[in-house]
Formats: sequence, structure tokens, C-alpha cells
Amino acid sequence: MNTTLRNLILSVALIGVPAGGFTVAELMMSPVGATAGTPAAGLGDLSAYAAIVADTQKIAATGDFAAAGHRITDLEVLWDRNADTMRAADANGWGMVDAANDAAFKALRASAPDAASVNAALDALVVALGAPEGGTPAAVAGGSVQRVSGIAVTDANGHALPCEVLIKQLDSAIGAKPAAAAVAGLQTKALERCNADDDTSANALSAQALAQLKG
Repeated sequence: MNTTLRNLILSVALIGVPAGGFTVAELMMSPVGATAGTPAAGLGDLSAYAAIVADTQKIAATGDFAAAGHRITDLEVLWDRNADTMRAADANGWGMVDAANDAAFKALRASAPDAASVNAALDALVVALGAPEGGTPAAVAGGSVQRVSGIAVTDANGHALPCEVLIKQLDSAIGAKPAAAAVAGLQTKALERCNADDDTSANALSAQALAQLKG
């Protein structure tokens, strides 16, 4: 489909997007299809996924987690439909976004969804969609401080902070007390991504952990 036509369809369809069900644009997007129209290396244009996440964030902000969970299911269906193609194109990038997807699904489908956990998971998913291979998120390209769960993960120029900075903040916040299982899990994953020189993903994970500690 012509790129201009696809963008026009997406723009029109996103006006008054329903809380559930695919928009016409989502169904017509190419199989490898998320952030603000910026192609992610290997996985292709992910804007259809980012649009669903943006809708979900808006709905979750109202406190209607049931509706937000219904909307995020649209992402799950679309993602699974294209999984084989994307995994073959970029297994590492696919894995990073898939893990962020699962965290968002889990947060929204909890028996009693926690607003902080939901927001942190969705923020991390936005970051993952913007930089599935650990690069600079598309949203950062404009050059401004980016935040996950209210915590800065980039400098004023939009560059990811050294992952060691947020890991040190997390260590200080935890202190001598044993961390809760959820926080400890995020901390472990953050260290793994930091050791892999993936500052973007490590920072998102550390920010989620810090947000949970702050309650």
C-alpha cells in the first residue's frame, strides 16, 4: 500500500478510536508494522503497535483497566499474527519487544491492576517499540529528556543515560533491605541489559523498579 495512503488512513482511523477492536488502519498495515512512523531496524514499521499502546495508555489513565486490557489485546493479536515474520527478520529485537508486551499484558490482566505497575509496563513498552535492538528510541530523536514512569532515562539531548547511573540510583533506593520479588526481578534484568551494553532497555527496567519502590 502507498505509504502516504497508509498514513492518511491511520490518521483518520485514530480519531475516536474505540477501546476495543482493530481500526481499519491497523488491519491494513503491512505485516511488519510502531513508533511514530519511524522504522525500527530489522522489525520494520511498528507504528500500528505504537498506536494501540498510545490508546491503551489514554484509557488506563482514566482508571478503566478493563477497557485498557481489552484494547491491549488488539496489540497481542496483531503481534502474534506477525510473530514468525518479525522473529525471522530480527530475533533479538523481536524478543525485547515481546518481553515488554508480556509485562504489559500481565500488569493489565492482574486480578486487581495496580496503576503504577500498569503505567510502568506501558512506558517500558513504548521504549521497547522505539528501540527494540537497544538503540535510541524514535521518540528521543527530537532531543528532549525522556521519562519512564516519571523517571528520566535520557539526558537533555535525548541520549540514553549510562545504565550504571540508574542502577546506582536503584541500589541506593533499595538500601540494605531485601527488595520485593518484583523489584528484584527488574533489577536483575536491568543488570543483564546493562552488561549487554543496552542502556535504553536497562534504564527502562531500572525506572520501573524505582517507580515500584516509590509506590
